[in-house]
Amino acid sequence: MTTEDRPLEPSSRREQAEATYARLFGPRDQGAHEDDPELMEILRRFIFGDVFGTGVLDDQTRELITVTVLTCLQTLPQLRAHAAGALATGVTPVQLREAVYQLAPFIGFPRTLNAVSTINVVFTEHGIALPLPEQGTVDDAARYQRGLALQTPLYGTEIKDDLSDLPEPFNEAIPRFLTEFCFGDFYTRGGLTLAQRELLVLCALAAIGDTAAQLGPHGRACLQTGSSKTVVIAALVQCFPYVGFPRAAAAIRAVRDL
Repeated sequence: MTTEDRPLEPSSRREQAEATYARLFGPRDQGAHEDDPELMEILRRFIFGDVFGTGVLDDQTRELITVTVLTCLQTLPQLRAHAAGALATGVTPVQLREAVYQLAPFIGFPRTLNAVSTINVVFTEHGIALPLPEQGTVDDAARYQRGLALQTPLYGTEIKDDLSDLPEPFNEAIPRFLTEFCFGDFYTRGGLTLAQRELLVLCALAAIGDTAAQLGPHGRACLQTGSSKTVVIAALVQCFPYVGFPRAAAAIRAVRDL
C-alpha cells in the first residue's frame, strides 16, 4: 500500500471534510444545533473527506455528478443545496441546467421538471436571470439525422435490431423516438461536451438501478468519448454516498472489464 492509498489520519480526515464542505457551501457553523449530530458527522467525513478525497475528479465534475444523481433520486432539498454548491465550484448555470435537462429521456418529464424548478430557485437566489441562454442546435427537420450521427458511432444499431420484431409501427417508432428524443433533442445541445454528457448519463443509470443492460454500453461510450477508465470508476464512486453500496457496486462491476 502506497502512502497515497492509505486512509487519512482521523484529524486530517476531519480537516479535509471541513475544507471541502466550505468550498461548496461556505464555512460550517460548528456550533449550530443538530438533531442527529453523530449521523451528520459520519455523513460529512465520508462524503466530503473520504469520497471527495478519492480519485481524479475535480470539484465541478463531482458536483455535476451529484446533481445528476440527486435529480434521479428526486431528493430535492439536497439537490437545492448541491446546485448552489455546483455554482460555488465554478459550474456555469448553463452546465447545471443541461445536466438536469438531459435526464428527461431517462427519468421522464415530471421528475425532470421537479428538478428544473428546484435549480431555478437557486438561480433566482443567486441573481441569475431566467430563462438562461438557449442551447438548442436542431429543428424538427434535422433532429433525427443529427441524433443518429451521434448515436451510431457509440451504440451502432443495437436498439433498432433488438426491437425489430415488434409489431408495426412500434418496431420503427420506438428506435426512432430514442434517436430523435435522447440524441437529437438533448445530445446535440450546447453547454456540455459529449464526454460530459456520457459520464453523467452513466451515473444516472447507476442511480436509477436495474440498468445492467445499459451500463456496459454507456461505460464503453464514456471511453470512446475520451474519459479514462479511472475517471469512469471515480465517477461511480462519487455516486456511492447517494445511491448506496449495492447500486454503486453493481455499476462498477458492469464497467470494470471494459
